[in-house]
Amino acid sequence: MKTRPLLARPRFAPLANRRWLIGGLGLALAASAAPGARAEEPAAPLPTVAVAVVDREDLFKELTIQAEFRPYEEIDLHAKASGYLREIQVDIGDRVKAGDLIGILEVPELDDDLARALAAQQRAEADYKEAHLTYTRLQSVSQSRPALVAQQDLDAAEEKDSAAAAALAAAKADAKKYQTLADYTRITAPFNGVITKRFADPGALIQAGTSSDTQTKPLIRLSENDRLRLDFAVSASYAGAMTVGDPVEIHLDGETQPLTGTISRFSRRITMETRTMETEVEVPNADLKLIPGMYATVVLKLQRRPQALAIPVEAVSGSAHPTVYVVNRNHEIEERPVQLGLETPTKYEVLSGLREGEQVMIGNRSQVHTGQKVLAQPVKLLATL
Repeated sequence: MKTRPLLARPRFAPLANRRWLIGGLGLALAASAAPGARAEEPAAPLPTVAVAVVDREDLFKELTIQAEFRPYEEIDLHAKASGYLREIQVDIGDRVKAGDLIGILEVPELDDDLARALAAQQRAEADYKEAHLTYTRLQSVSQSRPALVAQQDLDAAEEKDSAAAAALAAAKADAKKYQTLADYTRITAPFNGVITKRFADPGALIQAGTSSDTQTKPLIRLSENDRLRLDFAVSASYAGAMTVGDPVEIHLDGETQPLTGTISRFSRRITMETRTMETEVEVPNADLKLIPGMYATVVLKLQRRPQALAIPVEAVSGSAHPTVYVVNRNHEIEERPVQLGLETPTKYEVLSGLREGEQVMIGNRSQVHTGQKVLAQPVKLLATL
C-alpha cells in the first residue's frame, strides 16, 4: 500500500507581523492618496488665431471701364472734280498705301479746257519772247549810241515787254489750273488703310466734293486700321488721377491673355452731360485682328503706391478711428490704432502704427481679448477678382 507524501504546510507570519504588513499597506495606500502626491491636470491649449504678416507691395486703385475700338483715321474719299467714273481699282477689304490709285474720272470738257490753256500758254510765250527781244535790242543800242534810239520808242518797248510777261504768267496759271483739275480725275489714297465701304461703280456720275450739293456721293470709305484708337470715358472722380503714359490692361471677349498699353491722350475736359472725360489708348493692329467697332474692357491702375506697407482689409476694425489686433513677441493680443492711406478691394495702405514683419489678426475679434496669449497661425488671403 502506497502512502501519499505529506505536503508541507504553509508557514504564516506571526499575527503581530501581519498587522504591520497590513498597516504598512494601509500607510502606503494612504500615502499614495495624499493631496501632496496627486499629479497636476494638463494645462488648457492656447487658442489659435489667423494672422497676416505686415508686408510691402505695390498698391493701386483698379478701375474697370467698357471701351470701343475705332480707326485711327477714317474718311469718305470724294472726287475734287466732277465727271463719270471710268474705272475703280479697289473694293471693300482691300489694303492700300498712300498714293495708290483708287479710281479714274472721265471729264471730256476738261481735256478740251486743258488743251486750250496749253495753246494759250504757247502763244503767250511767243509774244513774250518777241517783245522781250525787241526791248533788249533797243536797250542795248540806247546804251551804246544814245542818239540813235528815241526814249519814247524805248519806253514803248519796255511796256510791251512787261505786258507780254504778265500775259505769259496768266496763261501759265490758267494752264496749271486745268492741269491740276485733270490730275484730280485720278483719285489716290491719302494714307495707308483699308477700304471699308464702296459707294460707286464705273459709269456713275461723281460730283466734286467741293460742290454745295449736300447729296454729293463719295467713292469709298478709307480707314487706317493698322493702328486703332481705343476710346473710353473716365468718371470725373478719377480724371484727376490719370496721366499720359499710365499702363492699362485690355481684355477682349474670348481671349485669355489681355493686351497691354498706355494712355495716349485724353481731352482734359469733363463733359457736363455725362460727367466723364474722353480718353484714348493707341493699339497696334498690324495683322488687322482687331476690328473697329469691337468692344473691350479696360482696366486702369490709378493712384499707384509702389512698395507700400499693406495689411488685409479684414484686419481693420472701425472707420473713424481704425485699430488692429497685433500678436506681439510675447504671443499676446495687443490692440493698436493705425493711420490708413489708400484702400483697395483687398488691402489697406498703412501710414503709421505698424512695422514691416509684424503679425495682425484677421477674423472675429469676439473670440479673444487684449492681453490674452494666443497661438498665431499665418494665412495668405487670395485676392478677389
